[in-house]
Amino acid sequence: MATTADIRNGLCIRYNNDIYKIVEFLHVKPGKGPAFVRTKMKSVTSGKVLENTFSAGHKIDDVRVETHKFQFLYHDGEFYHFMNQEDFSQIRLLEAALDRPDLMKEGEIVTILINTEDNMPLSVEMPANVVLEVTATEPGVKGNTATNATKPATVETGAEVNVPLFINEGDKIRIETEKGTYKERIKE
Repeated sequence: MATTADIRNGLCIRYNNDIYKIVEFLHVKPGKGPAFVRTKMKSVTSGKVLENTFSAGHKIDDVRVETHKFQFLYHDGEFYHFMNQEDFSQIRLLEAALDRPDLMKEGEIVTILINTEDNMPLSVEMPANVVLEVTATEPGVKGNTATNATKPATVETGAEVNVPLFINEGDKIRIETEKGTYKERIKE
């Protein structure tokens, strides 16, 4: 058993007969009244996001997890297939267990949280940034670069990301996976 003082991003807890992963949290100490912790949790089974407030000192049932490095192999509609980097065993997960499947290309190394009680995979953590190639975008309009204007671009995985006007087809860009936003162009 843990308390609200142990809450951190990535912590898996058992709540309402389901397992949730803490996505965001905020400890709040108002000037009047008791402290509390405001959380945003994502169900590892259904992918549903739930906001909840715990009072300070509230007991929470944490789930012991192990992390393992897996390589993304392919997806066949509803399932995503991964291979363990250590023993080469393969697992498949539903799309709901993944945070940003649209930014994952084949061969990507990800971290998978596995429940130590029943060895079931809980969720997939992407690297902080991914490098993807732009496959389709409109050309930028000359003289329109003075503002912070952006345009939509499709990357090699099929995801759509807003990029600055100077990005062209064939450019490699770094994307922040948590927000799905453009970070920088990669020079080769």
